[in-house]
Amino acid sequence: MDPINPGKVFNDSIHGHVELHPLLVQIIDTPQFQRLRYIKQLGGGYFVYPGASHNRFEHSIGVAYLAGLQAKTLKENQPKLNITDKDILCVEIAGLCHDLGHGPFSHLFDQMFMPQAHDEDDEDDKERKVQARNKDDKEWRHEDASVEMFQYLLEKNRELLTEMKNSRLEDNDLVFIKELILGEPLKKKSDKPEDPSDWPYEGRGEDKSFLYEIVSNKQNGIDVDKFDYFARDCHHLGLKNNFDHMRYFKFTRVIGVEKNKLKRKHICSRDKEAGNLYDLFYTRDRLHRRAYQHKVTKNVEIMIKDALLKANKHIKFKGKDKEKKENFFTISDAKDNMEAYTQLTDQVTQRILESSSSELEQARNILERIKTRDLYELVDEAKGQNKQHKKISKETITNELKVVLPGEVRDHHNDYFEVVLVTYSYGKGDKDPVECSYFYKKDGEPPEAFQITRQQVSNFLPECFWEQTIRLYWKNKDKTHWHDVAEKFTVWCEHNRFQKY
Repeated sequence: MDPINPGKVFNDSIHGHVELHPLLVQIIDTPQFQRLRYIKQLGGGYFVYPGASHNRFEHSIGVAYLAGLQAKTLKENQPKLNITDKDILCVEIAGLCHDLGHGPFSHLFDQMFMPQAHDEDDEDDKERKVQARNKDDKEWRHEDASVEMFQYLLEKNRELLTEMKNSRLEDNDLVFIKELILGEPLKKKSDKPEDPSDWPYEGRGEDKSFLYEIVSNKQNGIDVDKFDYFARDCHHLGLKNNFDHMRYFKFTRVIGVEKNKLKRKHICSRDKEAGNLYDLFYTRDRLHRRAYQHKVTKNVEIMIKDALLKANKHIKFKGKDKEKKENFFTISDAKDNMEAYTQLTDQVTQRILESSSSELEQARNILERIKTRDLYELVDEAKGQNKQHKKISKETITNELKVVLPGEVRDHHNDYFEVVLVTYSYGKGDKDPVECSYFYKKDGEPPEAFQITRQQVSNFLPECFWEQTIRLYWKNKDKTHWHDVAEKFTVWCEHNRFQKY
């Protein structure tokens, strides 16, 4: 920390008094970061859990703090890793900015609204959007927008570039930060099949591969992003968090791991901590079951998504195109223009509610139903009976159910019912994430990394790490076809080995 300009101390509800580098404070004080104050961390969860009022803003500060803490702990415990102050600062900035790209109500926007907004585009819009997009809407991720928003933040706040130079950050450091935010290389080095021996990142060399596991760990999902939101979400939801991230930091060290004739450095845990890591992933599963995928949470989120879809083409956000000309962007288009996207937050629903426009009447009515707790009706739900059952897509189920509707209704089936496919896992699909992790023994000198199987930890651990539940929600006040769809859903469940609750 610069003794002349020592940054600021934040009194965080989870981590206590948190001191951040002055450069991070300057990033926090930009409009692009302040936008996160108006994006709920748990989307529709606030409508179910009254305490879940926290936002992406405080979560991002928490991740920045934990990212720096882990990097500093590794530096202190293993000086030979040559972790520099620049490395630590880059990791902190990435932790701070990793969620800049979230849209209204967090994952509701990228996982529910954007894919369906793409499907509902008319042909004229599709032609225009294909030219404007770098990626298909269905493939769009908030991580991509986070990188774009970070770059836009630097361009709009030129004094930050000066401060970065004063902190001796160079172009490769900015690349490193973006790679950390994205959790993967910014681009493939060539169109040829990747050679596993090639190091894909540009920000840091292979000798610092472990730094890429701190903010967004693609290998096993053990990263400071989860440490913060597990602790923060449990606190605000009133649930117990069984995982102690401070203990995790104490028992980690970086060790070279040889795999497929390659040796790269990974963050490894003490062998005795394997049970604690299972607690981490059990907490993840429990949060999904009790909060993120709660049947009423999903109900509210479907309604917000439907309202945004109804309002999509009727609410516009002003931004400048590449030629610096003013243009207006719909809700789904705003992600392609960071100036417009900066204005897009949860407050878009308030804008709909306060409007008297006839074009927004349908969207307004849906949001009014949420306010009066006149929610969609959960018709039925069912769980896969066999852990080996075939993975089903939402589109497959929907297409089978809508055939029982009359033709004129079938074309507008989204106004009548919706199928929600809920997948529960420990974060690595049907794999055990702990078996994707590396451990070391206390008395090993030098320590060697190894993997631990579930059976070595305990016979009480789960055998299956993935399951699906499907739910059928009825949206329309008109229940003429309610029973036909419900009966078809029952038949579908029987044929596909899903057991109704």
